[in-house]
Amino acid sequence: MSEYNKKKPYSPEAEQALLGVLLLNPEKVPFVLDLINEDCLYEAKHKYIFKAMKQLHQEGHAIDYVSVSSSLENEKLLSKIGNIDYLIELVEMTPASEYLETYIDLIKETALKREIMETASYLAQKGYDQIDVQSYLDEAEEKIFNLTQRKKTSDLLDLKNLLKEIKSKNIQAQQKKDLAGFSTGFENLDNITLGLKPEEFIIIAARPSMGKSTFMINLALNVANSKYNSQSPHVAIFSLEMSNEQLAMRMLSSVSKVEHKKIQLSRVDKEDKLILEIAIDKMNKLNIYFDDSATVNILDIKAKCRKLKSQNKLDVVMIDYLQLIRKSQKTNRQEEVAEISQSLKQIARELKIPVIALSQLSRDVEKREDKRPVLSDLRDSGSIEQDADIVMFLYREDYYKKERNVIPGKVQVIIAKNRQGAVGVREFSLNFDLMLFTEIESYVSEN
Repeated sequence: MSEYNKKKPYSPEAEQALLGVLLLNPEKVPFVLDLINEDCLYEAKHKYIFKAMKQLHQEGHAIDYVSVSSSLENEKLLSKIGNIDYLIELVEMTPASEYLETYIDLIKETALKREIMETASYLAQKGYDQIDVQSYLDEAEEKIFNLTQRKKTSDLLDLKNLLKEIKSKNIQAQQKKDLAGFSTGFENLDNITLGLKPEEFIIIAARPSMGKSTFMINLALNVANSKYNSQSPHVAIFSLEMSNEQLAMRMLSSVSKVEHKKIQLSRVDKEDKLILEIAIDKMNKLNIYFDDSATVNILDIKAKCRKLKSQNKLDVVMIDYLQLIRKSQKTNRQEEVAEISQSLKQIARELKIPVIALSQLSRDVEKREDKRPVLSDLRDSGSIEQDADIVMFLYREDYYKKERNVIPGKVQVIIAKNRQGAVGVREFSLNFDLMLFTEIESYVSEN
């Protein structure tokens, strides 16, 4: 038999058993309707029977082989299933109802297989169209991702199992951890965030020239230099604003304490060269990966993150910056940013990693007397505030005020949202020459 003439995957026994159980146990219909619909069944006659049961349930009627037979007769479908005899046969051949969930799982698995095959067939046919390769890749990735999300949809978990997991991970482990996630390298910031936690979506937002990118590279270096579960973390940076070389040069300045400008202009003396060599040796041991594709879209980021994760080379993702990410299909700007924000949150949840995205703030900040950012300043979409677990704002008073009593280089990191903790302000000193953030010991206490 040619492989193209093979039947699509399905389990006639599971479909028959499911329908038989429901005919004998109609009280289980609501439970089943929450998990599958008639499209999950393969045989047309089974679809008709299932749909008739669903309609009877929705109308509040009793469900048995007589009522189902009558409903099918009204729709002129009874003869297509083999008349009432087939319904009686389903009842008589039904195994124990305690295996109902097994039948459902088997039906869902084979339905998903068929959908994968249909998607593959569609994509193969689409390849013959006049379509550019990037659009083709984007559509393929999106369709496959949607299928994987269907598979990953989880059932409800009861409190008993949740507490068992918490007891194992958090109570009996006796690890004496100070943090719940990766250290930022800044003690005062860690005290309020408890580290960069897996599954968290973190926004670092500011107006231009506040030091967002510099803060990000400092975080990346600190995370990569730390230990998490006795392992050296892997950090991936997607930079849509600066090139890989520009980022690495800034990192080199930060680690070596050699001025960034001197490195840029190749004006390093003999002593600087020695210091830079030592810094390069240190940095060579770090697990940091760069991607500076200026046209990267959210599907590219998802695909690359999944690939790194499958290779055990991904613990933290950083993106500079959110508003520069392209969406595969054109929509209005607010919808586009909202979808990108939600997708980044999904990456964090799916891969169980912290995802940190830099974000621009609205120009409305500049129109106020008090230029300190607030949550409503997040640009283009309220979805960013909603999706984020932590929102940090960077604010430099010396950028706006030139008075002598204003401390130059002082940066406030305002934790305006913290889903799992307190909000507050931490103060830093920023040395732009060295691309270096240093924590100031005294800080504004939590609000």
